[in-house]
Formats: sequence, structure tokens, C-alpha cells
Amino acid sequence: MRIGIDYSAGVNQAAGIGRFVRNLVQAVSEVDTHNEYVLMYATPNPGRVPSFPSAPNFATKQLAIRERLLTILWQRLQIPLSVERMLGHLDIFHAPDFVLPPVKNAVTLLTVHDLAFLIHPECAHEGLRKYLEHAVPRSIARADYILADSENTKSDVVCLMDADPDRVFVVPGAVDPVFVPAAEDAIVAARAAYQIRGPFILGVGTIEPRKNWPRLIEAYARFRTRTGLRHQLVIAGGAGWLTEETYACASRSAYADDIRFTGRVADAELVALYSGAEVFAYPSLYEGFGMPPLEAMACGTPVVCSNTSSLPECADGAALMVSPTDPEAISDAIERVCTDSDLRADLRLRGIARALEYGWEKSAQRLVSIYEQVGAAA
Repeated sequence: MRIGIDYSAGVNQAAGIGRFVRNLVQAVSEVDTHNEYVLMYATPNPGRVPSFPSAPNFATKQLAIRERLLTILWQRLQIPLSVERMLGHLDIFHAPDFVLPPVKNAVTLLTVHDLAFLIHPECAHEGLRKYLEHAVPRSIARADYILADSENTKSDVVCLMDADPDRVFVVPGAVDPVFVPAAEDAIVAARAAYQIRGPFILGVGTIEPRKNWPRLIEAYARFRTRTGLRHQLVIAGGAGWLTEETYACASRSAYADDIRFTGRVADAELVALYSGAEVFAYPSLYEGFGMPPLEAMACGTPVVCSNTSSLPECADGAALMVSPTDPEAISDAIERVCTDSDLRADLRLRGIARALEYGWEKSAQRLVSIYEQVGAAA
């Protein structure tokens, strides 16, 4: 079969979905030497240097237009310029980033990573939310098959988008092999780089409302006041949208001097931060797939995370689960981990074992089997 994949997210997005697309496509190139693939991508944004699989059955096609303009043409104006006009004959076309471009004859697959814009609309930037509210349902209705990152997202797509459950498949994310317990010298260097003087609690993710950082900051203050422990709180992630409340909560905290925002960090430093933390706290309101908790587990770090959306599915007994809207529960769970060495050791072992269940090769094999299944049914 000849399979086209929209690789624009893999080119233009450094983290999140971009990382998901790059890693999954690379893994597909390593497990499938039979089918022919062509990666279509918009002209890279300034500063972005794309990387592609080197397998001989993978080709690339750069479009002479930036992704933003493509989105306007295909999704807002709905210009019917099919991908086959640019890529030639295709048996399958896979759009791995929420929206489906015009496709003439190929079997279409659409990956929907989450429906946060519907479930927590207050957490999305208004312009993006309005766009997704129109473009995603339209794309789901047009797609022959839907891929979801988790069983929870599949359930959301079936219930909220009225999708046929027999046409929705789960292809989970995975943990990159770089996420393993770091060497002590790397941890020391990361501590020095971010002015971390002793034990610390770590959160990882974009600074945006869905990640629920204000409640973690409140929980941290309760933890400090109640226990007298002098742990710092480190939040690693780039600034996203609607950031004001998070930064204001931090500045108002009685422990503001001990709260660190690192900005986005490279993987090597992130591995060191995960490995050096006494506990990883992730009170997100909603996740299509729980990548950061699994990365922390892979680094041997005990995890406290939300009991909502896909997170119980991902953690599955390897973390302390709490309500993300209850700062006292978050604080209590952090205190339990920080004051109970036996619990820390148990969570560390459970977490490492759980993270090993999520590998890109396994996810790629699942995806290729779906390609084969839907291709044979066409």
C-alpha cells in the first residue's frame, strides 16, 4: 500500500503532538519495511529544522506554503484541493493532528488526541477553541476511521461526537527511551542550572489552565505550612496561553521564593529533573494521554496525579491518584510521598514497571496493523 501522512505537526511543533507524531512515525519506519510511505508537510516555520525517518520506503513532500495558510485554505475556507493532487495515488491518508484535509479517494484516518476544548472550554484560548469546535467535528464526520490516544479519549469521541465505536481505534503514546534514571552528575548540574538547593517537588507541562498549576501551588503552600519541610516547587514547561493566574498565584504564595519556573527544557535536563525530584505532581484537569507521569515513572520518580480522564488508565496502580480540584487532597498525597520512604520505594518500582509497558515499537506495530486492516477492507 501507499500511505500518506500529514507530518506538519512533526515539523513545526517541538513538544506535545509534534513529539508524538515524530516518535510514532520513526517507530513505524523501523517496524514496517513493506508498505510505501510519503510524509507531506507544510513549509517549516522559521527556526524549525525538520527530521525524517531514513528508511528507504519513506519519502517526503514539502508543500510550498506555511501551515497556518494551509489551515486557512483547507479548514476555514474549505478549498477542495485534495492531498492526492500533491502526493499522487494513495491507498490510505492519515491526519495525526485533529483535522483532516480534503482527500479524494484514499481511506482516511484521523487522530484525535483529546476533546479538552469541549470538556474544559474555559481552559482554551477563545480563538483556538472556536476553530476546533467547528473543524474537529467536521473532520471526525468525514474520516473513515478515528484513532485515539487512550480508551478514555475513544469513549469521549464516541459519546460526544457520536462516532461509531467500531471505527475508533486506540493507538497509545509511549515513553521515549531517553527517560531512564539519570546519573548523579546530571542531576547536580540540573539543580545548579535552576537554583534548586535541596529536595523538590516537580511538575512538567505547558503553563496553561488545563494543567491546573494554581491548585498545585496552593497545595504546595499547604504542604509547606503543615509539615515545616523546605522542599522547593519546580514547574518545567514553556508559557502557553492564559498564563496570568498561574504566575499570579506563585507570586502571591508565602513560599514564592521557593517556586521555580524553568521554561521549556531539553530532554537531557528534563530527565535529570525527573530523576532528582522527590515526587512528581501532575494535577491536570484533563489529558488525552498521560505522557509526563509515565516519563517520571520511567525515571524512577514517585508520582501523584489526577484521578480524571486518561490518567488512571495510564498510571494503573503505579501512582497516588487525587481529585485535581481538591488542593488539600493534592497536598496530603505529596506529604505521604515525601514522609514515607517505604511508599516512595514502592511507587518507584511500580512506576518503572508501568512505564515499560509503553514503548513506541509497540504503538507503531499497533498502527501498522490498523493500516493493514482498513486497507484490506477498502
